[in-house]
Amino acid sequence: MNKNKFNKNLIEFIKKSTCSFTCVEEIKGILNKNGYTELFESDFNDIKTNKFYITRNNASIIAVEIPENKSDSFMIVTTHTDTPALLLKPNCAYTKEKYLKLNVMPYGGLLNFGWIDHPLSLSGRVIVKDKDNLKSKIVDFKKPMLIIPSVAIHQKSDSNTNLKLNEQIDLQPILTISKDIREFNKLLYKKSGGEVIDYDLYAYNSEEPKLLGMNNEILVSPRIDNLTSVYSGLMGFINSEPSCIKVFCGFDNEEIGSLTEEGADSNFLLNVLKKISAKLDFDLSASLQKSFIINSDNTHAVHPNHNEYADDTGKVYLNEGIAIVRESGTSTNSISSSIIKTICEKNNVEYQISTARSDITGGSTLSGITLRHVSILSIDIGIPQLSMHSSVETCGINDIYELYKLMYHFYEIEIVKSHRNITLK
Repeated sequence: MNKNKFNKNLIEFIKKSTCSFTCVEEIKGILNKNGYTELFESDFNDIKTNKFYITRNNASIIAVEIPENKSDSFMIVTTHTDTPALLLKPNCAYTKEKYLKLNVMPYGGLLNFGWIDHPLSLSGRVIVKDKDNLKSKIVDFKKPMLIIPSVAIHQKSDSNTNLKLNEQIDLQPILTISKDIREFNKLLYKKSGGEVIDYDLYAYNSEEPKLLGMNNEILVSPRIDNLTSVYSGLMGFINSEPSCIKVFCGFDNEEIGSLTEEGADSNFLLNVLKKISAKLDFDLSASLQKSFIINSDNTHAVHPNHNEYADDTGKVYLNEGIAIVRESGTSTNSISSSIIKTICEKNNVEYQISTARSDITGGSTLSGITLRHVSILSIDIGIPQLSMHSSVETCGINDIYELYKLMYHFYEIEIVKSHRNITLK
């Protein structure tokens, strides 16, 4: 896939993937178009196709392709489908000073001020009652509907020096000018086509991704963390010819710790690998010793106004390639990093080495969580970005294509280990 087509499709993917539920719907559509069949965990015992995917709770997805040679090792990419957002509480509609507002709570570690004065919309899942049945429906209102207004400088003179925001007071969005809370229920009914029993709905930034800079080299967009990894990994998965069993994972709930039914800290991936090994009749424990996981999540680029937050020897920059993240809390080690460096150098993929200051704590990683259940050689990589967890983030557009190139070539190799040596075939 050439860079222009990749960038165009990436932007469309970001626009449509407004929460984990809509993201998984988009991934399913792409997989369906490329010949993958949906299977279900409840009847997953008899795998009759070599290209398939499984979802869990409408918000996580694992796709698999088994090569003709019936390999007994796995090449796995893990990403996360969720992004920081504002999660609607139950019975969220209330009125105050003639405004109809929605009571929300932060989902993930929000950069609070980055959600003020931006147009927001709603997406997620609603549960609709149909006689004696309860039906899940994925919805996206798409239209900008909400706003969290800032307090004017005239009314709060210390606004530029005191950025402390109270989530219960300062992050509650306006839906409309009305004193009737039934307006919100009518809105849900009209969108879902039935009586809504409950919902998992998120307020998200509805602004479209934009390319900025003198050469359109900067991407400014909502949800760069982590849809850039999701799309790069998915395209690498689909377009590559496998030497080993290819696995692509998009997990929900990374932003809140992954300890959910469908998160990385669940049995989802392990169960899928067990089913495949049983189908192909090989020992899973032995297989895992010659398998590899790439965890792809973003890291922090050097800030143009605050380079004091960057490590002296581990700085990474926009549009200078992917970042191999080497920190005490990651799964990266000298073996896994050497393998990825070798793939990059062989295939002209630009890369950098990212480390954090020792006095600044970074975020958790999917691979560290996944390894609690599946012990495999692993690495943490991503792209450098700015404004992480704001409602609009910034990155270099070229880095995302470099990440795709790595994923593509990663899926096409096989790792052969001997007592002292590693060979990439």
